[in-house]
Amino acid sequence: MNLSICGRHLEVSPAVREYVMNKLARVLRHFDHVIDTQVILSAEPLRHKAEVTMRLSGKDIHCEATEENLYAAIDLLADKLDRQVIKHKDKVQNHAAEPAKRQIVAPVV
Repeated sequence: MNLSICGRHLEVSPAVREYVMNKLARVLRHFDHVIDTQVILSAEPLRHKAEVTMRLSGKDIHCEATEENLYAAIDLLADKLDRQVIKHKDKVQNHAAEPAKRQIVAPVV
């Protein structure tokens, strides 16, 4: 998985980078077919925003979270992303488990 972390109007410290990597590792426990992940952290007065775009095979997942604290925004983002990845995984597994639909052909008289 390729992971890129960048910051808008803030410097991404090694501590923040490590925190984001630990939170995203939780997502990888559920689904390991992640191609690319891009995390954007931004800071505005009294508002910190965390965004992620995760590319999976056949789907792109985008989440964003806004909080007063950067770490709280990252936590909220990880929770949202985790729910969306689990939902996508369930859809993929349920679709693969469905039996093929048979067509009923009426007899020709």
